[in-house]
Amino acid sequence: MKHIILTATALCIALTGMAQARFTSNTETISFGQIEWKHPVTAEYVVTNTGDRPLELTEVEPDCACTAAHWTQTPIAPGAKGTVRITFDAQLLGHFHKSVAIRTNADPRVVYLHLNGEVVQEIKDFTKTHPYQIGQIRIDRNSLDFPDVQHGEHPVMHIGVVNLSDRPYEPVLMHLPPYLTMEATPAVLQQGEKGVITLTLQTHLLTDLGLTQATVYLARFAGDKVSEENELPVSAILLPDFSTMTAAERANAPLLQVSAVDVDMSAVLAKKQKARQDILLTNSGRAPLQISKLQVFHPAVGVSLKKNILLPGETTRLRVTVAKKNIGKRRRHLRLLMITNDPQHPKVEINIKAE
Repeated sequence: MKHIILTATALCIALTGMAQARFTSNTETISFGQIEWKHPVTAEYVVTNTGDRPLELTEVEPDCACTAAHWTQTPIAPGAKGTVRITFDAQLLGHFHKSVAIRTNADPRVVYLHLNGEVVQEIKDFTKTHPYQIGQIRIDRNSLDFPDVQHGEHPVMHIGVVNLSDRPYEPVLMHLPPYLTMEATPAVLQQGEKGVITLTLQTHLLTDLGLTQATVYLARFAGDKVSEENELPVSAILLPDFSTMTAAERANAPLLQVSAVDVDMSAVLAKKQKARQDILLTNSGRAPLQISKLQVFHPAVGVSLKKNILLPGETTRLRVTVAKKNIGKRRRHLRLLMITNDPQHPKVEINIKAE
């Protein structure tokens, strides 16, 4: 009996000795990239106690006087999380690599975390402000959309451009359609310089209501050619102009009601190769409703409309079909567009979900 008690006691001591806290950080190194001189930045490490005893962070010691540290002061229970925050106030320009010693009750007793980056007078890391790269040029948008415009308007769009090449760069958009004009400021960008391309839409040159689409190409260098890499899609939706309508005319105008503007065909297409849904269009206004334009933008989508002119109180059927084999990778862009003479609903978009 005595032997059994001694064995149990020894086992208990052994198990107690095996239990320990364990320090695990979500990352060992935080890279700031470029930071601005004399503008403090803060790195936050998330610490998890992956052991089976409370974890204590007893001291956090940055390796230079230009950093300050704050950390979770209370014990971190097993499975719980704490934080270590390091604020770096850069006093010198150039690249930096800093270490932070974390003293704990875990094994090992000291863990080193790191932070690095480059201190500059002016930030030259344009990955966030100009996220799209074409060759050695970065821009802040990758599509050019002019929604809901009317004849006579001249809407303007700006494209931010950065030259990351080692030679002067002249921003040029190739294959501009006749309804677009452009101006680059400055006309030539030196290495690392930012500029703006200003695009103006000449709505009087749009030939039809509804959606007009084109593709332009940003030159990556002088004498560049067009390719998929430097293409930018352009779209403009021209709407009827109701600005001169009187209050009485609006009160007696047509009024379109649509039974659904979001169509989900996913369940049917999971079992069949083709799905179909009928949408009811009703004129609840006081004048004839005309659907002057019905556009689809994907080869998988088909539509048929029984009538494009509805008298007051009249209803017609818009049938939408989707062929599964034609969806491909562009399924998220399934939609159709209607242009009408209803001043409240001159444009109606119907979105189709097929996944």
